[in-house]
Amino acid sequence: MKDRNFARFVLPNVLAMVGTSCYVIADTYFISVAEGSDGIAALNLVLPLYGLLFALGSMTGTGSATRFALLNATGNAEGRDYFFNSVFWSVCLSFPFLVAGIFFPDKVLQLLGADGNLVMLGKDYTRIVLCFSPFFIVNYTFTAFVRNSGSPGIAMAATVVSGAFNIAADYVFMFPFGMGMGGAALATGISPVISIVICLTGLLKKRDLFRLSFRCVSFVKLIKSWSLGVSAFVGEISVSLTTLIFNFILLGLAGNTAVAAYGVISNTALVVTAMLNGVSQGMQPVASGYFGKGEDKALKSVYVKTLSLSVAIGALSLIVVGAAAEIVVALFNTEGSAALAEIAEPGIRLYFVGFLFAAVNVANAGFYSATGRGADASAISVSRGFICISVAALVLSETLGIVGVWLSFAVAEIAAFVIGIAFSALKKKIGRKRSVSV
Repeated sequence: MKDRNFARFVLPNVLAMVGTSCYVIADTYFISVAEGSDGIAALNLVLPLYGLLFALGSMTGTGSATRFALLNATGNAEGRDYFFNSVFWSVCLSFPFLVAGIFFPDKVLQLLGADGNLVMLGKDYTRIVLCFSPFFIVNYTFTAFVRNSGSPGIAMAATVVSGAFNIAADYVFMFPFGMGMGGAALATGISPVISIVICLTGLLKKRDLFRLSFRCVSFVKLIKSWSLGVSAFVGEISVSLTTLIFNFILLGLAGNTAVAAYGVISNTALVVTAMLNGVSQGMQPVASGYFGKGEDKALKSVYVKTLSLSVAIGALSLIVVGAAAEIVVALFNTEGSAALAEIAEPGIRLYFVGFLFAAVNVANAGFYSATGRGADASAISVSRGFICISVAALVLSETLGIVGVWLSFAVAEIAAFVIGIAFSALKKKIGRKRSVSV
């Protein structure tokens, strides 16, 4: 029964997260057909915006839904307030993006490193994506609460259906309608709207679990949610931060072609990252329930399954990409650019080594978050998502050039893994000393 419970939550969430990654994958493919390598480069410069939107949505939505699950497992009625609180703050967080999209999308692109040609190419795409930012952020709240209230199948259906729409609408808007990159952005922007509508069907059936009132709104509740959602935040933002840093370094090393090559790598990596985050987030309501009830044996079983599945995903992705790098790159290299292929094919093989260690880090951070160990989750998440990747990319690019850029992801994940072990050991040592002194 417990095995089925784990699979019932994790598998739909993995499929849902992969469906989310299809938003950008579909954009990349169709843009490569329509605009070539410059289109991929322009899109890759915009990817950090997606990551930031997804990260804020995930931290708020997943964190709030995890807090709801923990309180609900212990019968605490305060858990009913977290859905509305999450929706309210998610909308508030979207306002700066909305303003930027309406008034100065070109300035945003310039800040992300775009030259004049890429600004002209990606301006409409950036404007539309930012104008749909409220839906991107709020969608995480709807899918997380549907999943954590016991309907993971509906959350999966919402994401898969919206992803399928995105792929179909990409083609229709870009080619028959002739809207170019703006059409790809419109298709992507409408997708979370569809997801939210589908999730509403699941939430309405369980509306007794939620209280819809402005009395639910509390900044303190938001902070409590964020403390459990920080690992989800970093799981999303780490891809964006990596993309942002790599874009600037690669522009300096080899120009737009190198950025386009990284666009191919990062979009492929997005699928694996989505799967790892899907396992981590899907496990959380199960782990939170067992933790709240004090079922330690079942909780340990959930951790072992989560870690094993994550490592299997990381290893399989490395094997597949190692064997089929030329095919993966050719899928997006529709112009047949030899320069792009020369950079991307060895790069993707080196980059994917990092997923062997990222798998462990994401699993550990998610489990710690689900069981109320916010400090442990933060130590792993912040080190891998911000500190280690920044230092590794800057140092290795100076010494090894482009090869150093690709290797920095693996080096950063190894360093974060070591930091996580050291932090846990230090906490245990301090705990023992306090116990002795008492």
